[in-house]
Amino acid sequence: MIAILKYNAGNIQSVENAIQQLGYDTVVTDDEEVLKSANKVIFPGVGEASSAMAYLVERGLDKVIRDLTQPVLGICLGMQLLCKSSEEGNVEGLGIFDNEVKLFPSDDIVPHMGWNDFNKLEGALFKEIKVTDDFYFVHSYYATLSESTIAINNYIVPFSAALQKGNFYAVQFHPEKSGRVGELLLKNFLEL
Repeated sequence: MIAILKYNAGNIQSVENAIQQLGYDTVVTDDEEVLKSANKVIFPGVGEASSAMAYLVERGLDKVIRDLTQPVLGICLGMQLLCKSSEEGNVEGLGIFDNEVKLFPSDDIVPHMGWNDFNKLEGALFKEIKVTDDFYFVHSYYATLSESTIAINNYIVPFSAALQKGNFYAVQFHPEKSGRVGELLLKNFLEL
């Protein structure tokens, strides 16, 4: 069973549809026991960091997520909340990744929106994916670079397009909206 974390942020339905198209059973939940017993957990999201984090804290899900031992994938806002802090609402994150989430400088159009490839890719999440493959991004905030960075994109500044530490994986782009390569990335995660 693949648990998709319910946490007061959007985009859950498109992630659920993408996982089901790959042949997996899903459940959308904020139930602690269901999350702990799932084979994999996906932490998706389109929304605002401080309100989404408040939902997690209010339900004790911040502690539950930190203690998960199965593979966990954060997508977009889900990735940002796995970091130590975000300038969006000046909120403390879950601290899985030692990255800060910052607002893009206004040197170009913000949000960063569209199809982009990478400067660097590594790890099992990107099996059979090339740096020239395009994924769909839409975000105004970015995670800084750190030793957990496994993919780098450059928009105004270089930023972490993907992170990995232990059983936690995270991507800034939307694999569920990225066609064939997005499907491949989700398949790679589900087969970990």
